[in-house]
Amino acid sequence: MRILPLSSANSSDGAKLGTALGVFTPSILTILGVILFLRMGWVVGNVGLIPALGIVILAHAITLSTALSVSAVATNMQVGAGGAYFIISRSLGIEIGGAIGIPLFLAQTFSVTLYAFGLAESLRLLWPQVHLQGTAAITIIVVSVLASRGAKWALRLQLPIMLAIVLALISFLVGSANRIQEGMGLWQGTSDGAPFWTVFAVFFPAVTGIMAGISLSGDLKEPNRSIPRGTLVAVVVGFVVYLLVPVALASVAGPEALVNDNLIWFQVAAVPLLIYPGLWGAIFSSAVGSILGAPRTLEALADDRVLLPRSSKWARSPHLSRYAHLLSTAVALAAVALGDLNAVAPVLTMFFLTTYGMINLVAGLEKLAGSPSYRPTITVPWFVSLAGAVGCIWVMGLINRWAAIIAVVVEIILYLGLRRRSLNATWGDLRFGALLSLARATMLKLRDMPVDPRNWRPHILVFAGDLEKRAELVRFASWLNQERGILTVCRLVVGDIEILSARKAEEMETMNTSLSEAGLTAFAEVDVVQDFEAGALAVAQANGIAGITSNTIMFGWSEKLDRGVSRLRIMRKAARLGKSTVICRIVPRPWDTQFRRIDIWWGGLQNNGDMLLLFVHLLSANPEWARAEISVKTVASNSLSLEETQESLRELLMRSRIRASAEVIAPPEGSALSVQEVIHERSRDADLVFMGLKEPREGEEVAYAERLAKMVGGLPTTILVRAAGPFAGQLLEG
Repeated sequence: MRILPLSSANSSDGAKLGTALGVFTPSILTILGVILFLRMGWVVGNVGLIPALGIVILAHAITLSTALSVSAVATNMQVGAGGAYFIISRSLGIEIGGAIGIPLFLAQTFSVTLYAFGLAESLRLLWPQVHLQGTAAITIIVVSVLASRGAKWALRLQLPIMLAIVLALISFLVGSANRIQEGMGLWQGTSDGAPFWTVFAVFFPAVTGIMAGISLSGDLKEPNRSIPRGTLVAVVVGFVVYLLVPVALASVAGPEALVNDNLIWFQVAAVPLLIYPGLWGAIFSSAVGSILGAPRTLEALADDRVLLPRSSKWARSPHLSRYAHLLSTAVALAAVALGDLNAVAPVLTMFFLTTYGMINLVAGLEKLAGSPSYRPTITVPWFVSLAGAVGCIWVMGLINRWAAIIAVVVEIILYLGLRRRSLNATWGDLRFGALLSLARATMLKLRDMPVDPRNWRPHILVFAGDLEKRAELVRFASWLNQERGILTVCRLVVGDIEILSARKAEEMETMNTSLSEAGLTAFAEVDVVQDFEAGALAVAQANGIAGITSNTIMFGWSEKLDRGVSRLRIMRKAARLGKSTVICRIVPRPWDTQFRRIDIWWGGLQNNGDMLLLFVHLLSANPEWARAEISVKTVASNSLSLEETQESLRELLMRSRIRASAEVIAPPEGSALSVQEVIHERSRDADLVFMGLKEPREGEEVAYAERLAKMVGGLPTTILVRAAGPFAGQLLEG
C-alpha cells in the first residue's frame, strides 16, 4: 500500500488562519481553562504553595521544551494537516506516527469530555442538583454542533471569551490583593493531602493546550511561522498566569478551604459575577479547541491509510470531514462513562505525555543526525529536546507506572500492527539520517579497534547472477553467515556501461523483491562490468566500507568447464587479496525439513580445516540444521598413523568446542577403491558435504576443474572452501 503526501490544507475552511486566531487563541484559551478555575485551589491546598509552584514549573518545563521542539521542526518543513501526528509521521515514519497519532486522537476527544465535566461541575454553583454525566453529555453535543460550523467561525467566537477570561483574572487578582492581610500564608498542604504526583497528574492537562493550536496546522496560512510564534507566546503567557494564581490563592485561604471549596475564586474575586463568563467561556473555548483538533488528526490518519483498510474509502469521500467530526463526538460521549473530572484527567496526562515525548525525540534526533536538510530557523540544542523526551517518560512512570506501561504496550502493538500492513510513504524521514550518523560513529570506533582472529566475522559477497535461479545459493550463504556478518548479493551485468547502466535501478528493485519474497536478509548490489573475472575481482576489492569489507566470496557451481576454470582463477587472485572463496554445488531437495547429517572431509594441508569447521558451526546454529549430526572425516596417510590422526582430530574438536564426531578412515591400500570413491561411499547418504579446495598452479586450472567435477558429481549438496586472509588456520584459536 503506497501512501500519498498529505495535503497541507484539507479543511473545509481553507488555510486562511493567522498566528493570533489560528494558534495563540485556541492554545491560550485551552491552557487557561477548567483546571485554572476549578482545580488550582485543590492543587495548592493538597501539596502547599512551594510544591504547587514546583508542579507548575515542572509541567511548563516539559511543555516549553515541547514547544521549542515543535518550533524547530515546524520551521524546517512544510507542516501539513494533522498537527503533531504530521510532524511525528514525517520525521519518524508512518508506523511510529500512526502508533502515536491514534492515542493522540483519543486524548483530544477525551479533552472534550474533560471540559464538559468542568462545565457540569461549574453549573452546580447555581443548581446543586445538576447531574454531572448527563450535563457533560449534553455539553459535548452542543459544542460539537457549534464546532461543525467551521474552524474560522468557531475561533472568532473565542475572541470575546478571551476578554471574559482576562476580566475574570483581573477580578480575582484584585480581590486577592485586597484580602491578602486576611490570609495566613500557605506553605504546607493538608495533612492527608493527595500525593505530589497524583496532584501533578490532575494539573498537567492544563498545560497541554498547545496541541489545540498545533492541531489546526492544515487551516493556517503559514504554519511554519504561525506554529512557533503562537505556541511559544501561549506557553509563556500561561506560565506567568499559573505562577500568579497559586500565590494569590495561598495568600487568601487555608489548605482545608482550598481543598474542599472548588469555587474559592468566587469568594476572592473583587467582582464575583465576572468569574462566571470567564469560567464558562474558558470551558467552552477549550472544548471547541479540542473538538476542532481531534477530527483533523483523524482526517490525517485516514488520508495516510493508517486506520483500518476502509479508511481508504473515507479518504476519497467528500464527506471525510463530517465523518471525522461525528466519530470524534461519539468517542467523547463514550468517554463520559469514565466518571468525573479527576478520573479523566490522568488518562489525558498519559496520552499527551507520550505525544510530547515523541515530538521532543523527533527534534533531538533531527539535531543529532545532522542532516544537511535539517535547517530550522529556530535552533534548539539537542539536549534540551532529549531532556524533554526523558522528562515525559520519567513523569509518566512517577504518575502511574502501570498506566505508563500499558500506554507504551498499546503503542507498540499499534506500531507492530502497522508494520505488518507494510505501509509505504512517499516521504523521507529522519530515521535514515539518525542511523547513518550512528553507523558512522560505530565505524569510526571499529577503525581503531584491534583486529584479532576471535573477532572474525563472515562478510560474504555472493555472486548470484539471476536470483530466481540462484535463490538457494543465497539461502546457503545466509545459513553460513548466520547473521554474524554482512551478506551482500551481487549481480554482475557484463557489457557496455554506457548501455547497461540504465538497468541498474530496475535490477536492484528486482533483486530486493526476490530477496524479500524468499525471506532472505541481504544487501543487493548490481554492477556493470566489461569482463566477468576482472569485474568480480574489482567488485570484491571495492565491496564494504571502513574495515567492514567482504572477506569471503561465494559462487554457485557451474557444469560448464570454462566457468569452473574461471572461478578457480578468481579464487587464486582473491587469495592474494586476503579473501576466502566458497563454491557451492546444490542438489535440489526440500530445505524446509530437519537435516540428519553433515560430513566434513578434513585434508589438513591447505589451512582450510578451521574455516570448514567454523562454517559448519554457524550452519548448525540455524533452526533447519540444529539437529544435524556433524561428522569430521579424514583418510589416514598410512595405517601406522591411524590412531595418531584419530587422537589429534578429537583433540582439535575438543579445543574448538564444536559438537562433532571424528572418523579416521584407513587408507585404501590393497583395495580397489580410490580416495575419491571412499568419499563417495561414505558421504552419499549425507545431507551436506564440506570439502577444502587447493589452489591450482597457473595453467593447471582445467585439470583441477575436471577432477573437482568428478569428485562432487556423485555427492549430495557440496560446499567447497578455500581459506585465505591473515587469519587462515587461526579461526578456531581462543
